[in-house]
Amino acid sequence: MNAIVNTPRKGITRQQALQRVVQGITDDGQAYGELRALLEEQFQSILRHQNTHLAVLAEQIVAAVERLDGRRRQRVSLATALLGAKPDMQQLFALLPAESGAAAAGNWTALEQMVLECKRLSARNSEFLTEQYSTMQRVLHGEDHTYAPG
Repeated sequence: MNAIVNTPRKGITRQQALQRVVQGITDDGQAYGELRALLEEQFQSILRHQNTHLAVLAEQIVAAVERLDGRRRQRVSLATALLGAKPDMQQLFALLPAESGAAAAGNWTALEQMVLECKRLSARNSEFLTEQYSTMQRVLHGEDHTYAPG
């Protein structure tokens, strides 16, 4: 039987499912590049105290992450339908012709690195914004212990 029935889009073929997974990885590679640029722009806006622009960037980042998560969920669903519970991407790539499988595996490795980089940038931005906020609170309201009786 060539049709996959355990996917959100019932009745697609095994080949179509594989193509969607590979295309999703390619699309995510581009999208993570865009997310990285947004995170860098967010950092620059934090440095410059551009609060209005930060709000716009936050909306763009949330939308980008939601799109990425949607493709991730689809990829997991398709891989599970193809390989069963706890699918392994290397097993999935082995289902492709050798050249396509090698290219997809390379794209997957690059995607994993982009995910890690975006997580790092997001953590950096969050830490910097939190520190900036704490500093402003100390400047505006003083240290807790400054006027405390000794």
